[in-house]
Amino acid sequence: MHRYGLIGRKLGHSFSKKHFTAVFRKAGLKDHRYDLYELPEIEALPDLLRRTPGLHGLNVTVPYKEAVIPFLDELDPLAAAVGAVNTIVVKDGRTQGHNTDVAGFRSLLARAARALDKPGSAIRPRALVLGSGGASRAVAYVLREAGIRFRIVSRSRNRGDLTWDLIDPVILRVCRLVVNTTPLGMYPDVHDAPPLPYSALTPQHTLIDLVYNPEETLFLKHGLERGAKAIGGAGMLRVQADEAWRIWQAARKG
Repeated sequence: MHRYGLIGRKLGHSFSKKHFTAVFRKAGLKDHRYDLYELPEIEALPDLLRRTPGLHGLNVTVPYKEAVIPFLDELDPLAAAVGAVNTIVVKDGRTQGHNTDVAGFRSLLARAARALDKPGSAIRPRALVLGSGGASRAVAYVLREAGIRFRIVSRSRNRGDLTWDLIDPVILRVCRLVVNTTPLGMYPDVHDAPPLPYSALTPQHTLIDLVYNPEETLFLKHGLERGAKAIGGAGMLRVQADEAWRIWQAARKG
């Protein structure tokens, strides 16, 4: 049996098992399976690897995208540059970390670019990145790549440029791209949203939420109510998953 799976602390929100089960079925891979592995602490990963024969790959979700790194044998150059891992290759008793969040967020940013760029303007939009975890690192990498200036909002000034209490209408008006990388609003806590002065949003804003369950979060609804463009995380999830599958297949053939 060729086994794959997802590790995280709470996985009730995840669509990964359903997605990869469909991928395997479509490809006729009856000897492949995908499971959800809830780990109370990342220190449980080595034991999971030892007791799961046939394991070839894992996806990684909150809150372990950064914490998993010391438990891996090596990092792909992109994952090392980002400082976060969301895909692991397991081969010949060794583990290698990869990052497919970068490819996923590139796809969302491409959708947002047309709304953000003003014809004839040399001024690039500014972005506000909500959250400072592993997904935030991938978003920051892509924004730098695109030449978009940004500020990171975190609970701690040690991990971000701003704390939540400093976000006022002036900052939100200046930052026309707002990216939520936190789990706020994710199922089952669908009535949560990042604490922002939403009244400052305008039709010139674009909101991107990396949360994909539900497809339209309360964060995005607040933006839509004020005419902003809203992009959910489902498209990013599909790109991430396709890239992870490509990486796993390449590792098997290599």
